[in-house]
Amino acid sequence: MTPSDNLLRRLARVSPTVAFLVALVVLVAGFFLPGIVGAALLFLLGAALTALTFTTWPVQTRSTRAVRVALLTLLFAVVVAKLL
Repeated sequence: MTPSDNLLRRLARVSPTVAFLVALVVLVAGFFLPGIVGAALLFLLGAALTALTFTTWPVQTRSTRAVRVALLTLLFAVVVAKLL
């Protein structure tokens, strides 16, 4: 078993509610924390969500892929805006 398989198995056991709440807390903290600290939190959230999106890419529908890519683009645009 590769380390990425082990990580995916552990992630599959995480409650969707807990995952949503953790992502929401990180998102809100990133919005409200000033400057580079907030941008760094949002960037880490975006990087994690990008990894999950492309890991599950083969089983997503076209419309789901489009929505996820659009939301990730918006999130990274907010990161750039916070840095400026």
